[in-house]
Amino acid sequence: MSESRFTSFSQFYPHYLSEHTNPTCRLLHFIGSCLVLALIAYVIISASGALLWLVPIIGYGFAWVGHFFFEHNKPATFKYPFYSFLGDWVMFKDILLGKISLSARTSTKE
Repeated sequence: MSESRFTSFSQFYPHYLSEHTNPTCRLLHFIGSCLVLALIAYVIISASGALLWLVPIIGYGFAWVGHFFFEHNKPATFKYPFYSFLGDWVMFKDILLGKISLSARTSTKE
């Protein structure tokens, strides 16, 4: 399936959340995103741009462990790379705002 299945991010995001019902998977996404932000801040402060190669390894590494070992599905990145990247940061924001729990299994029905 191509990204054209969804005509907008607002259509895609409920699908994205349905692929992230396992709390450990969401926690790993959250940790990876926090570490990415911390690394980017460190790179800016220290002017150590050579460390930027770690950003995708940390960001995707934590997320993919969550999918393969806890959620037992394939990351949305493989089918919807742009929407998935955006979805990760929206989910990160929703976790920070308390709209999504890190401890409870979420329903796929909304």
